[in-house]
Amino acid sequence: MPVSRIVGIVLLIVGLVLVFFGFQATETIGEELHETVTGRFTDTTMWYLIGGGAMALLGLLLAIFAPKSPRG
Repeated sequence: MPVSRIVGIVLLIVGLVLVFFGFQATETIGEELHETVTGRFTDTTMWYLIGGGAMALLGLLLAIFAPKSPRG
């Protein structure tokens, strides 16, 4: 298995974990209060959601479209 495919799988898993933690953070009392007052989530939660989504997408693309190994 090519190294780029392994990196893609790792990025996909880490990205999904970050998105999961971001969604969990949106359900906390402090986050809901902040959203009620300001109309948006905190910057940290948004970084988890956006960064995790981007990382998962990049990992998925790498895992699917990784070049074949030259040996096989």
